[in-house]
Amino acid sequence: MKEEIYELVKTTINELREEGLNPDIMLAGPEFLKHASEVLKECHLAVYEIKELNSDAVIADSQYLGQLKRASRRISIGLLFKEKDMWEEIQKV
Repeated sequence: MKEEIYELVKTTINELREEGLNPDIMLAGPEFLKHASEVLKECHLAVYEIKELNSDAVIADSQYLGQLKRASRRISIGLLFKEKDMWEEIQKV
């Protein structure tokens, strides 16, 4: 699970960099932080918990946050959990 979260975060960071932005901040829900805390240490982002985001996170360039729509990306790990649960159910059968 950690590898998938790491890849999701790194891909999002790279997408923002390709657009000429400097992603340096993450707003994350408590469920996201619970599963991604180890991964986030490697990403060098300032991380802020926003309880309303739950299992989602927003990665952004703080310099343009709120000014440009493309300055941030929202990601979710909710689907990763559903997929993991589905595979566990299949393995039980």
